[in-house]
Amino acid sequence: MGSSRPGKGTQSELLAKDFQLAHLSAGDLLRAEVQSGSEVGRMAAAVMKDGKIVPMDVILSLLQKAIVETPSHYRGILIDGFPRALDQAKRFEETIARASLVINFTVPLPVLEQRLLDRGKTSGRVDDNLESIRKRFSTHVQESGPVLEYFGDRVLNVDGSASVEEVYDVLRTKTL
Repeated sequence: MGSSRPGKGTQSELLAKDFQLAHLSAGDLLRAEVQSGSEVGRMAAAVMKDGKIVPMDVILSLLQKAIVETPSHYRGILIDGFPRALDQAKRFEETIARASLVINFTVPLPVLEQRLLDRGKTSGRVDDNLESIRKRFSTHVQESGPVLEYFGDRVLNVDGSASVEEVYDVLRTKTL
């Protein structure tokens, strides 16, 4: 978990490689759906541009499909960028699987803004602008508290503002 650009994807890739985990990114799945031009993709694009959370059923459907298609040689599945709201967390655990660990990356807003504005220079993403960034951060703060409380002692809070190496050292020693 974490707002946009705290290092979820980078750290997920490192963990997946070192611990033989399948890495599923909710954001990548959504962006692929948007790129497909489908009706669902067009709706998701409009919601993301406004800095809001894409409807749970859309994300769960994309995740469930990806999980079913995950090759069996992996030791587990690491989901990056989901859940973002309490109803998503509960529904995921009711319909798909129980989360064994939730990693929550914390990064101050000014650091996130700079990271996202820098990415926006080359990403072409419609939601990498200051207004959308601030809306996403505000939404994340409002929605994440109840999610973290729901997962309780399964949450590992990590300072995502440190270097990639420092964050990964913390993750490697405190997880798996």
